[in-house]
Amino acid sequence: MTVDIRVIRAGQMYRYYLRETVVGDGRRPARTPLRDAQEQAGVPVGRWMGRGLAVLGMAPGEEVTEAQLRNLFGERGRHPDAGRIEADRLAAGDSPKQAFKAGALGRRVTVTGVDFVFRPQPTIYLLWAFGDEETRRVIEAVHERAIERVLEWIEDEVAVIRYGKDGIYRVRPPGGLVAARFRHYEARSGRPLLHDHLLLSVKGQRLDGKWGSIHTTALYENTVAASALYNELVAAEVCEALGLATEPRTVTPGRRPVMEIAGVPQELIRWTSRRSDQITTCLTELEHEYVTAVDHDGAPRFLPVVSERARAKLNQIAARKTRPHKPPARPLAQLREGWKASAILTSGVTADVITSLLEHARAAAAAIRARVAAVLDVALAAVDIAATVFVMNDGGRFHRRHLLAEARRHLALVLRGRRRDPGLDDQIVTAAISTHCLDITEPKTIRGLEADYRLYTARWALSDLPARRRPPGPAPDPNRQPPADPGEPAEPRAPGQDAGEWEIPRVPLQYERAVLASTVVREQLRTTATAVRGRAYDVVAHQQAAMPEQLLAPEPADPEHDDQEPKAGRGEAIDLTALRALRKSRTDVEALDLTADRLRRLQDVFTKAGEAARTRAARRTAPGDADTAHPVRQDDQQAHRPQQPGPRRGREAGR
Repeated sequence: MTVDIRVIRAGQMYRYYLRETVVGDGRRPARTPLRDAQEQAGVPVGRWMGRGLAVLGMAPGEEVTEAQLRNLFGERGRHPDAGRIEADRLAAGDSPKQAFKAGALGRRVTVTGVDFVFRPQPTIYLLWAFGDEETRRVIEAVHERAIERVLEWIEDEVAVIRYGKDGIYRVRPPGGLVAARFRHYEARSGRPLLHDHLLLSVKGQRLDGKWGSIHTTALYENTVAASALYNELVAAEVCEALGLATEPRTVTPGRRPVMEIAGVPQELIRWTSRRSDQITTCLTELEHEYVTAVDHDGAPRFLPVVSERARAKLNQIAARKTRPHKPPARPLAQLREGWKASAILTSGVTADVITSLLEHARAAAAAIRARVAAVLDVALAAVDIAATVFVMNDGGRFHRRHLLAEARRHLALVLRGRRRDPGLDDQIVTAAISTHCLDITEPKTIRGLEADYRLYTARWALSDLPARRRPPGPAPDPNRQPPADPGEPAEPRAPGQDAGEWEIPRVPLQYERAVLASTVVREQLRTTATAVRGRAYDVVAHQQAAMPEQLLAPEPADPEHDDQEPKAGRGEAIDLTALRALRKSRTDVEALDLTADRLRRLQDVFTKAGEAARTRAARRTAPGDADTAHPVRQDDQQAHRPQQPGPRRGREAGR
C-alpha cells in the first residue's frame, strides 16, 4: 500500500510529531520556533485541510502553527485557537473554568488523531526527483489534489461519530473533518521519497452541534480502499498531464503486481529501495530462526513453514531492527542534485536515460497506447473483483470495502493511466454484490445493519476453488536445512552456508489462487458471450462451470440449436487457446500480463483438475452404466440455481 495509518496520542504529539515530523523527520533544535526550524530543514510549512475548518472559523490552506497543533492534538482535543478563545472569554467576564470549557471540543480524549502517510509509486517520485521544475510542480500538484480527494471520500463515506450507550449510534460528521498536512522529501536511506503526513483530528461535530470523536476503527478498516483510490487518482492525473501510461510490474513473485509508470527502468527503482534490501536481508535471517527454533526439549517451537501472518510479524520486527537515523535535512534543490549524481554513479542506468527520463517514459506510453485499448466491461470487472476478494479472504467472507478496494485496483489495471468516470468504482461494486454475492449478515447490533458493515460471500462454494496447501507437521531435526518443499523431508545444509543462502519454505500465497479463479471465470464468460452474442446468459452458471470441479471445455455450439445454453463437457481439460490469445487482445483482459510460465502452470492445474474429475466420475459410475446419466449432486444443484439473498441461504453458502 502507498497509504499508511497510525494512531496519534496526546503525549506522542510532544515526543515525536512536534520534534521531528513537522520539520521533515529531522531533529528540531531545542527552543527553535517551528517556522525557523522548517526553513532550516528546507521543508514547506504545514497547511490546514478539510471541510471541518469552516466550523472552527478557519480556512483551508492556512499555515499550521505550533500552538494550534498543541491544542488540537497535544491537549486532548481542544480548539486549535483555544488560547485566543479563552482570552476573549476572560476579557468578557467569564470565569477561568467557563473560558477553558469554551475552548474545548467536547470531551477530552487520549487518542487525538490518526497519521495518514501518502506517497506515490516509486516511478512517479523518480520522475519528480529527476525531472525539470515544471515536472516537479505538476507531480506535487497532482499529489496534493489526490490527498484532497481521498480526504473528501473519508469525510463523505468513511468517518462516523459514535455516541449513545456503548457507541451504538453512528452519524457522519456533516461539517467535515480537520487535518494538518506536512510535506517530506526523502526517505531514511537518503533516497528520494515524496510523501505527506496528514494529521487527521478525531474531533467532529454532530447535527445537534455537540462534538464527538471519529471511530478510528472505521479509518483503519478503509485504509486499503483509500490507498487504492489515491494510487488511481495520482497515476491518472500524472499520466494525463505529462503524456504517460502505466503498466503492471511484479515486485514479489506470487503477489499482486503494482501499477508503475512505463518506461522508467527497474534499476532506478532498485536504486531507491536500499532500505527495502536491508529489511529483506534481516527478514531472511529471522525466517530461518523461526523455522529452526527449538525449545528446551529439542522440539520445534513453531511450524517448519512461514505463514503469511508470521511473515508479516517478522517483517515488522525486521523494519524496527534496521531502522536508521534520518540524515540531516537539506533544501530540495540540493537533494535533487545529489540524487541525480548518486543515481548516475550507482544505479547502473546511463546518464542520458536519467537526464531524459520523462522522454523515455513518453515513448513507452506511446507504444502502450497504440497496443492496448482501455475497454472496461462492468460485468467482467464485477466477476473479477468478486472472485479475487472471495479467494483472498479466509472463509470467503468479506465486506463492501473489500470489493471497493479491489474495484479501484481493477480500474487502475485496465485503464493504464487514463481517467475514469466518477462513481464507476461504486457501479462495479454494486454489480458484483447484486450478481455474484450473497448477504449473510446476521446483525446483533446497530452497526451490523449499516451498508458498509454487511457481510457477504460469493454464490459459489469455497470447495470449488483450488485447495490451499496445508502446513506440514513439525520438522524432526531443527539442525537440518529447511525443506524447499514443505511436503519433503529436510536435507542437510552444506557447511558454511549463511543466512540468505537457503530457501525458506513458505505457505503458498493466496493471490495466485485469486488470479487463477478470476482468469478462468472471465475467459469462460468471454467465450460464452461470443457464442451467444446478442442475448443474455446466466453469469452464475458459467462461473460455476469454470471452477476447478468442472474445469472442462464447453461443447461446440450447434448452429441449429443456437438458442440453447452451452453445456460443460466432462471429457477433457479446458482449452488454453483463448487464454493465450488474451495477451494479443486489446481489451482489459490483456492487462493481466499472463506470461508463458504462468500459462504453463495454469495448464498443469487444469489438466490435474480434469483428471481428478474423470476419476471421481469413474468411481461413481457402476459397470455397464456408462450410457446412463450421472447423478447430480445436491451441491451442484445449489451452486447452479440462482439464490436469493437471505440469512439462511447465506449460512448454507458460507459453509
